[in-house]
Amino acid sequence: MLDWAKRSGILLFLDSNDYQLPHSSYDCLLAVGKARTSNVENELLRPENVHGFGDWIFGHICYDHKNLIETKLVSSHPEKNGFPLSYFFVPQTVCYINKAQTALTIASFDNPVAIYREINTPDAEQEADIPKLQFTSVTDKERYLETIGKLRIHIADGDCYEINYCTEGFCENVEVDPFQVFNALNRLSPAPYAAYYRLDDKYMMCASPERYLRRNSDQILSQPIKGTARRDKDPAKDMEIKDQLRNDIKERAENVMIVDLVRNDLARCCQTGSVGVEELFGIYSFPQVHQMVSTVTGTVKENMSFAELIRNTFPMGSMTGAPKHKVMQLIDVYEQTRRELFSGTVGYIAPNGDFDFNVVIRSLFYNAVTKRLSYQTGGAITYDSDAEKEWEEMRLKAWALERIFE
Repeated sequence: MLDWAKRSGILLFLDSNDYQLPHSSYDCLLAVGKARTSNVENELLRPENVHGFGDWIFGHICYDHKNLIETKLVSSHPEKNGFPLSYFFVPQTVCYINKAQTALTIASFDNPVAIYREINTPDAEQEADIPKLQFTSVTDKERYLETIGKLRIHIADGDCYEINYCTEGFCENVEVDPFQVFNALNRLSPAPYAAYYRLDDKYMMCASPERYLRRNSDQILSQPIKGTARRDKDPAKDMEIKDQLRNDIKERAENVMIVDLVRNDLARCCQTGSVGVEELFGIYSFPQVHQMVSTVTGTVKENMSFAELIRNTFPMGSMTGAPKHKVMQLIDVYEQTRRELFSGTVGYIAPNGDFDFNVVIRSLFYNAVTKRLSYQTGGAITYDSDAEKEWEEMRLKAWALERIFE
């Protein structure tokens, strides 16, 4: 499906990578081309639009959309990747495989039977090699450790109690095939909320393990991740590391802080008394890391629009910290790069109004015009954070992306 779609100027591919996790509707989902964008782009994020459009809608929201939600916030660093603050489109063609992997469905304004035949016709085009690249870090280790020290002072002074701090790695004047980069990333780091996104000359290759927000009928759900530990090739050692993460007081404290923040966000758009924690401190294993994941749910108030749900919950607390408004101000002061689509979201809205959006992390971004390739990685800082360990965690996440080009 993706090989067939890759030549389109706009596409979004969402892949569960066979993770049989609860609360998912599809094994994979692909949107290709655009039937129309104007009404969707102008109206979808307006609070008064309650009922949607009755079509499939796909797209993204950048982290810096926060400035439209909280008008006193700014993003002072220049844009590098070029993604607009938000973009949504009704696709020309939607293809999806159901969760049971028993059926492929093609819905299209074109001929679905012809598309099915094209999908099943092998592409004779030779695959491009992935070049060997050396990434430059915006923030060296000394400055990274120094910044964590400054953030701990903010926490001690009561400005905040947890802040997500990230930095960028990049290459300039490089030519890569984003399709091949995504395939390599998806093989090495298969993730349940993986995504390949093309918007004209802008590309995102994403191996996200985290869900931002899902709506199913009147039920809404968010699954913040806080708590990371490396994997080990030795099964006994790997299990020991997993148990250490499960019982780590600092990691549990970070997780529950964000769970409380998400509960507060959902309470603003859910019926009174309906917000609850379905799972607290769940440990999930991925190829490079173990993660601590919690699940917060609620029942949506009547006539609550997509725009209002976004306004009440975006950006996701796991990528900001708490209290959210203050830490977003500090993020702009201490990070050296605009986040853009990193720590934003991509996803879909189904014709019935249900939707599912991920958290854009563990991702590479490429602009085919400027030939700039980049990523951002980081972690949550609390007063008890060990700066050296935070550096190691950030580098572990960066290595999972850089090793594709070794």
